[in-house]
Amino acid sequence: MKLKPWEISILISSIAVLGVGSAMAITNPRRQAYQTYAAEKMSVYIKEEVCADAPKTLGDFLERQCNKLVDSGQKPLQEMIAESTERHNYFLFSIYETNLSVMTGLPSYQFKTIGAFQNFWTYESQKQ
Repeated sequence: MKLKPWEISILISSIAVLGVGSAMAITNPRRQAYQTYAAEKMSVYIKEEVCADAPKTLGDFLERQCNKLVDSGQKPLQEMIAESTERHNYFLFSIYETNLSVMTGLPSYQFKTIGAFQNFWTYESQKQ
């Protein structure tokens, strides 16, 4: 039985779609991977936006101490992120919505991140 050119095109396209879909399903990142990613991103943000703005009355001492505190607080930060994140698993990819509020009186943050192919892309972040 000889296949017509359009049938070959459909067959090849179907195989490609199945291949990409399978790859996406296998590489859909898990919740723990997101927590690590989000904690790293938040640490960088805190160091650049909060620690860097520490008063310079003691030179760079306060900034260095702030950076050390951020580095030593990775596990609690991951736990806070875990408690404030909702995962929407769509099998091929996941969307993570994080509403992070550290303390009453301080700003809260909302992040929306897509996870696919073992990577994360934050597509929305808001300071509230």
